Amino acid sequence: MGMKEMKVEEMIKRIAEELKKMEEIKPPEWSKFVKTGVSRERPPSQADWWWTRAASILRKIYLNKAIGVERLRKIYGKRKNRGHKPEHKYKASGAIIRKILQQLEAAGLVKVEKGKGRVITEKGRLMLKNIAK
Repeated sequence: MGMKEMKVEEMIKRIAEELKKMEEIKPPEWSKFVKTGVSRERPPSQADWWWTRAASILRKIYLNKAIGVERLRKIYGKRKNRGHKPEHKYKASGAIIRKILQQLEAAGLVKVEKGKGRVITEKGRLMLKNIAK
């Protein structure tokens, strides 16, 4: 079974468990208090949301070949409830996405390719293929 045939939720959960074992990937001190975007009212309630988001970002990079921070902000953005005014889509927090990408780079799972964005490394590809099996 490959990466694309697996259920998304199950795959992200498995990747997150694997990322928790890596010492390079850990939530910063400020992550307890921060919202994931302007469309949110509160910070995430799950204790392991940082690893879940990192797993999701790693999966997106794998599926898209190369992707940058702005495209990821657009993907993770949501509609904001603006009271009586019509809803409007806002981008997700760039600081969270950048920090996770930096940690994935430090772990050797992704690298920056000039003009394209972040691409997955061979180490990252092997880790995802082993998890998919």
